[in-house]
Amino acid sequence: MAANPKTLKALNRIIAASPPFVKGSRRAVLGEGPLHPDLALVGEQPGDTEDREGRPFVGPAGKLLDKALAEAGIERKSVYVTNAVKHFKFEPRGKRRLHARPRAGEVKHYIWWLKKELDIVKPKIIVAMGATATHALAGKSLSVNAHRGRVEFEGWSGFITVHPSSLLRIKNDIDRRAAFRRFVADLKGAKKWARREGGG
Repeated sequence: MAANPKTLKALNRIIAASPPFVKGSRRAVLGEGPLHPDLALVGEQPGDTEDREGRPFVGPAGKLLDKALAEAGIERKSVYVTNAVKHFKFEPRGKRRLHARPRAGEVKHYIWWLKKELDIVKPKIIVAMGATATHALAGKSLSVNAHRGRVEFEGWSGFITVHPSSLLRIKNDIDRRAAFRRFVADLKGAKKWARREGGG
């Protein structure tokens, strides 16, 4: 198996064959989408639904992301979607598997895969959704709120925004709708910037 894969297919074979770095995960959840897109969206890690189905962002946060993309005028199939951590980390609660945030060492374990993946995909703009993705791409811990917006990620044009799962945790309807509108505005801003980067 190639130690330095040149294609996404070759890289994905390596990722899929590697044992989970965290216990309990059923499989690696690979990125999904076209090569050379305007946007690559990077989340934290797969959730329970993603671990079961083997696809990124197909659970509740994924459904909210799809809604936000649609409102931003972005087709899901036109963007590349992946996660900083490829396996689902969870804590068992009876029959449920509750999300557990990856530790810094776990994020670091997956960084080589993520960077190689993005090198091959070559998006115009990388959108880091949430603190874990921001940490992986920036190489250090950054506050999402303090750095939200356009950034540079070690050779990549980037954009920091919230993870859609954070919106699901907002209890107040008015606050949740306002946060959703701001998330949509972020996606629109990243899309606009990508078009400028591409000379369009």
